[in-house]
Amino acid sequence: MASNSCKSKILSNVLSCLNYKTGKFIIAESKRVGTLYRVIQLSIIGYLVGYVFLSKKSYQAKEESIQSAVITKLKGVAVTNTAESGRMVWEPVDYVIPPQGDAVFFIVTNFIETPNQKLGNCAESPDVPDGHCKGDKDCAKGESVKTGHGFRTGRCLRDNGKSSGTCEIYSWCPIESCHQPQEAENFTIFIKNFIRFPKFSFSKANVQDTADKYHLKKCHYDELLEPYCPIFRLGDIVYRTGHSFQDMVLRGGSIGILIKWKCDLDRDHSECKPRYNFTRIDINASRESTGFNFRHARYYKNESGEVYRTQFKVYGIRINIMVHGKAGKFCIIPTVINIGSGLACIGGGTWLCDWILLYLMKKREFYKDWKFENVKKYEDTKQIPEDSSLTYHQRFNHDRAAG
Repeated sequence: MASNSCKSKILSNVLSCLNYKTGKFIIAESKRVGTLYRVIQLSIIGYLVGYVFLSKKSYQAKEESIQSAVITKLKGVAVTNTAESGRMVWEPVDYVIPPQGDAVFFIVTNFIETPNQKLGNCAESPDVPDGHCKGDKDCAKGESVKTGHGFRTGRCLRDNGKSSGTCEIYSWCPIESCHQPQEAENFTIFIKNFIRFPKFSFSKANVQDTADKYHLKKCHYDELLEPYCPIFRLGDIVYRTGHSFQDMVLRGGSIGILIKWKCDLDRDHSECKPRYNFTRIDINASRESTGFNFRHARYYKNESGEVYRTQFKVYGIRINIMVHGKAGKFCIIPTVINIGSGLACIGGGTWLCDWILLYLMKKREFYKDWKFENVKKYEDTKQIPEDSSLTYHQRFNHDRAAG
């Protein structure tokens, strides 16, 4: 008999796993707590729908590892007329460095030209502080001039009647001296950008096919009217940074062009358009370090084989093109995750209202009695009526009333 009773209990425990258990709901007629609960619910639902789904599009799988290639081409000519070189026409091969069409390039807008330099002895520039002297003892032979142009010969060169002068140096002579600006405002930059999002196998370019084969020869970029015309005037690029073109022509500068691709692939692909942002990136607190310049030279030989050169100190605009991008497309996994997170937050609202109801309200003890039931395990089962027609709660209440 004991064995049969044990088997019966085991079988009962196994079958109890198949029972469905549900929570008990208690309606507390408190308008304040009820209003607070509904406000929390509506706030969480509004945040989930408005911000998470509509604004952040969190129902989409995202791709930010954009693959990109940039090709550039410049057009435009300018004319200069200097005493050293005479009248010259400048084409892109003359003022674009390097000329291969990279994403980073330099456009000459102003230069200092020093022609016919030869190796020899001449006076250091008075603009170099370390080159000043009062006598030969200040020009130690063989030492280089800091931030200067050559090596001291041991002589101090002074003009008549002056107490100080500059050291004589061995260098390319004469030292650079003349300054000549070059107009470049109407130069145009053609920026061709190809992008690909490998996760979605989506590719696009910032140039759109058109039946007009002369379209790119006559259009200029406009965010509203011509978003697929990537041809920019150099002057317009500088003005979009908020700076004066004439100031940048003289001292040079560095401009960053950011191409942004933000593509919602659930919409038509034609709505995936590039956005351009222009920023001057060489600005800081010190005006002395603002601008951009460097030197280069062109070398020649005369009939006798003597080497000479024309040196250019060029000022200009350094362009750095950067590409950022993000694409999104509907995916069931992030959708389910964000919906689940929203439902969990609503559960947090339930916990807060329960806590207020049970610990802050005046009738908290009354609510606790209804919220929690302590079920006592009776050892003496004879207190429970054997009438199987009674429900569990009826039998429990019978025992509690009996004491």
